[in-house]
Amino acid sequence: QVQLVESGGGLVQAGGSLRLSCAASGRTFSSFRMAWFRQAPGKEREFVAYITRNGGLTYYTDSVKGRFTISRDNGKNMAYLQMNSLGPEDTAVYYCAGSSTYVSGTSRHMYELWGQGTQVTVSS
Repeated sequence: QVQLVESGGGLVQAGGSLRLSCAASGRTFSSFRMAWFRQAPGKEREFVAYITRNGGLTYYTDSVKGRFTISRDNGKNMAYLQMNSLGPEDTAVYYCAGSSTYVSGTSRHMYELWGQGTQVTVSS
């Protein structure tokens, strides 16, 4: 079973950048579509971005397009989320997630692997 561990969160000023990392255990990392979700206080967990198994296709929610970049390194069993031009609205716990399904989607119910989350706080 693959386990996911996020890191890289923290406190940053508006306009700043952070890079989140997701380390996966196990030999089957490349068989999972990987995604990032986030959950702000009092809100539902929402989709941020996903990347296909070979990294050839990425998809972003509208609010982060042009600011965030998802990537992966299957040789290192790692996924990343580079976040630039951060604003207070990006404050949330960010979760790494993995899906073994072959139907691409943004619903959290399609992802069976989850990390514990990493807090991102953006001050104004």
